[in-house]
Amino acid sequence: MNKTDRKVLELLSKNGPLTLNEIAEKLNMKPKAVFRSLRRLFEKEMISSDPRTRKYFIEKGEQ
Repeated sequence: MNKTDRKVLELLSKNGPLTLNEIAEKLNMKPKAVFRSLRRLFEKEMISSDPRTRKYFIEKGEQ
C-alpha cells in the first residue's frame, strides 16, 4: 500500500462515502491518480463502491 492508498483510506474513514471526484478534490490530486489507488484498494477488498451513487466506502471490517 502506498502513500496515496493510505490517504484515500484515511479520508474515507473520516468522511464516509465519496465519489472519485470528491476524493480527488479533497486530496488535491488528479482523478486519474486517485482512480488507480481506488482500483488497488478495491482489488484488495479494502473498499467497495455503490454502483448507483458511484461512491466509494471502506469495507466494514477495515474501519
